[in-house]
Amino acid sequence: MKVRLYERFTIFLGLLLVILSLLHLQSGEVTISFSDAWNALFSFDEQNQYQVIFRELRLPRTSISLLAGAGLSIAGLLMQTFFNNPLAGPSILGVSSGSSLFVALALMSGLTLFTSTFGIITAAIIGAFIYSLLLLLFSSFVRSNVSLLIIGIMLSSFTNSIIQMIQAVSDVNALKAFTIWGFGSLQQVNYNQLSPIMICFLAALGMLVFLVKPLNSYVLGEDRAEQLGINTKRVKTMLIICVAVFTGLITAYCGPIAFVGLAVPNIVKLLYKTCNHWYLLTASAIVGALLLLFCDLIILNLESFIQVPLNSITSIFGAPVVIWILLKNNIHVKD
Repeated sequence: MKVRLYERFTIFLGLLLVILSLLHLQSGEVTISFSDAWNALFSFDEQNQYQVIFRELRLPRTSISLLAGAGLSIAGLLMQTFFNNPLAGPSILGVSSGSSLFVALALMSGLTLFTSTFGIITAAIIGAFIYSLLLLLFSSFVRSNVSLLIIGIMLSSFTNSIIQMIQAVSDVNALKAFTIWGFGSLQQVNYNQLSPIMICFLAALGMLVFLVKPLNSYVLGEDRAEQLGINTKRVKTMLIICVAVFTGLITAYCGPIAFVGLAVPNIVKLLYKTCNHWYLLTASAIVGALLLLFCDLIILNLESFIQVPLNSITSIFGAPVVIWILLKNNIHVKD
């Protein structure tokens, strides 16, 4: 009976996501008809301003909102399960900072190879991968949740210092591009970039199919997972690759987005009350996409009055969740 309840609730969230996506596509000063939206996809006319607005502005923005919310939430859930830490997340533990550092090097290095779309994506994924490996290394030496959290914060601070040094000697135009990118935005993706983003996203999503059973075992601890016949080395490698791809891909295009990867998995665990990662991963993807769509809808509705950075909205929702987690688990620094 509980399984059916989970499935029904997931279907409800899915329907809510469809409704919010359609609302997001129609948000703006210009109303676009269904026929114009359809033709923009299958019979594009460059002279039709409604089709241009839908294809080049609204569709990419809605699509990247869905992918970014889902990807960061999945990455957060993977990290929380693997490190057995409810405070783990791409932004909190420094994985996003790793991507930011390598994107900074790519944008401000002056080498044209790295300023291409492929170069920036590659740099962001490599940065996320290296920082994920660092966290894995540090986690083998510390057992306290707070200790690992502090290490992640120190990694972020160290990385930000290096980025500031790079900014101090960089070209003005490159510095401006990186500063705008660092605010976090869902408006930097165009229609032609959706295909490579989707390919990378689906490839990482495909790997998750092989991680569901091991993740269910990891809830009991790594030693117990090994006793159950799980190849922990292979699982670690796949998990780090997934986290790096999701975090790096989204950071490359949207900038560092705070708190989504931390807050959403904890909210989902509260709602579902299960250790089955089939449900947790699915729900995290849907709720993450819902949250980012909702945040961007707020930005869209405030655009005529004020330009609000994406991170300021996600932080408003995410920061209280972090406080709630700390209070719930009664975590103190002396631990």
